[in-house]
Amino acid sequence: MRFNRLIPRKPQDEPEGPVSLDTAKMPDGHRAYVIGDIHGRNDLLQDLLQKIADDYKSRSTAKGHLVFLGDYIDRGRHSREVINTLLSLNLADMKIVSLRGNHETAMQAFLDDPVRGKRWLYYGGDATLSSYGIDVALCNLTEEDILEAGHRLKMAMPSAHSNFLNGLVDSHILGDYFFVHAGVDPCESLDKQDPHDLHWIRDEFLDHEGLYEKIIVHGHSISATPEFRNNRIAIDTGAFYSNLLTCLVLEGSEKVIL
Repeated sequence: MRFNRLIPRKPQDEPEGPVSLDTAKMPDGHRAYVIGDIHGRNDLLQDLLQKIADDYKSRSTAKGHLVFLGDYIDRGRHSREVINTLLSLNLADMKIVSLRGNHETAMQAFLDDPVRGKRWLYYGGDATLSSYGIDVALCNLTEEDILEAGHRLKMAMPSAHSNFLNGLVDSHILGDYFFVHAGVDPCESLDKQDPHDLHWIRDEFLDHEGLYEKIIVHGHSISATPEFRNNRIAIDTGAFYSNLLTCLVLEGSEKVIL
């Protein structure tokens, strides 16, 4: 008797069931290192990458994944250097995934139309401009000043940096985990999310206690220490002022902070 004929198969378009923190797992033989919001702190990034490299050497049997949750730029003093570090990563045996954060979205809006995107300058964009050698005085900015800053930034950015920003992705899935910058709309399935919510959402997502098809791993909303909730894991620990850049490590059912 062929028992497999008696087992009903799940339709391919049927959504997956909810996953809780306790039951969430990575695919067998895979290990993920997930890094929260960097915000121009290249010094912290360099130190953390060395710790990851040292840790991964002891896990040579696992396939490695390095996932960045976005917000590489703004606020800290070395946004340009952070992008250089990410572009220079040489981890042939690790898959690298770089997500788009709301600050990258805002920077690209400024590059597309400096006047319409000028708000970026006031929540950290001035620090990014400074890292490219462009100083602006926010208190007396005129439209002409804003246009000039946008032009100078386009001229100062290497094409590799522009390509990096354009190549960022909105989300990534590994096993029972959905990686995203800000969070998700609790009223929509994970495959129907609006990119604006993935980059910017806050209260509706943070206040939601129900389970999703995956555990949501995110940054964007700062907490003093990483938060492990039944439906999500938050790892933005405010690196630009706290001096704490967080890395979450996932393998099997293990969920630890490096």
